[in-house]
Amino acid sequence: MPSWLPGIVVAAVALGLAWLVHTLVPGIPILTACVVLGIAVAQIRPARSSLDGVLKPGLSLASKRLLRLGVVVLGLKLSLVDLAGLGWQTVLVVIGILALTFGVTYALGRWARLPGDQPLLLAAGFSICGASAIGAMSAVTRDRGKDAATPVALVTLFGTAAIAVLPLAGGALGLSDLQFGAWVGASVHDVGQVVATAQTAGAAALGIAVLVKLTRVVMLAPIVAITSAVIRRSGPVEGASRPPILPLFVAGFLVAVVVRTVLPIPEAVLTSADTVQTVLLGLALFGLGTGIRLEKLVRAGGRAVLVGLAAWVFIAAISYAAVVVLPLTR
Repeated sequence: MPSWLPGIVVAAVALGLAWLVHTLVPGIPILTACVVLGIAVAQIRPARSSLDGVLKPGLSLASKRLLRLGVVVLGLKLSLVDLAGLGWQTVLVVIGILALTFGVTYALGRWARLPGDQPLLLAAGFSICGASAIGAMSAVTRDRGKDAATPVALVTLFGTAAIAVLPLAGGALGLSDLQFGAWVGASVHDVGQVVATAQTAGAAALGIAVLVKLTRVVMLAPIVAITSAVIRRSGPVEGASRPPILPLFVAGFLVAVVVRTVLPIPEAVLTSADTVQTVLLGLALFGLGTGIRLEKLVRAGGRAVLVGLAAWVFIAAISYAAVVVLPLTR
């Protein structure tokens, strides 16, 4: 029996449970449920010997290779023609929000003295597209994702909070459906969380939310490439290899975007690809969730949680300002 099989089987069972939860409570995204299940299992002390033993090869395979395959398939969601329909002003505003959030989150993480690559991974997760961005950025960091578990937990925590908080806040602030959708797309981390939040305001809000969100997602490749170039120029670190300028799976993501843009892909194929992406990322996020030890977060003084909270509030605030002041929904 392959060493990775037990871990993959357990992850698949967890994915099935997450799918059931989503079916019963559609407001809970499947991928969010996968991470939460992984975190919950990791807190059961008798289970940790299995998680760190017989299940580890499969969970590691899921959290790395399957995550990267999921990022590639994610590219099929993106048509550059659709994004162009937003208008160049809106696209520039969204990119500006992303850049500011990335820079502020990274600076906060460094100021809080978070360990290793956590500041960089938090910046990617909160500004671009949650766990998918963290997985992509991990490929070009020095430790190749050793610090990814905590950032994934935090983008899941605050992205899930957004599903409950933003609809209430949008109503209190008097936002129109289009304004609310743009606000959600510009500020919520994961695509599934964006859908779960924006659908509460109807089809118009959901449509613009997804387009604005995918504008952020398409920035994944250039930001990973720029980060890799900066890390490579900083010189080698003893015991660490130099990261690739553009990881192969990020190049695959770009190819998928181009294919979706230039070829008339049948709707049935796109639906199947969406299911495949959910399966791959669901297995991966359960695997990442099993690496979370909540007591370690508590012993660390909650610094990472405070940085995540500050980043969440920051991106929500500047996105709201953009929706109200700038032509984000025109």
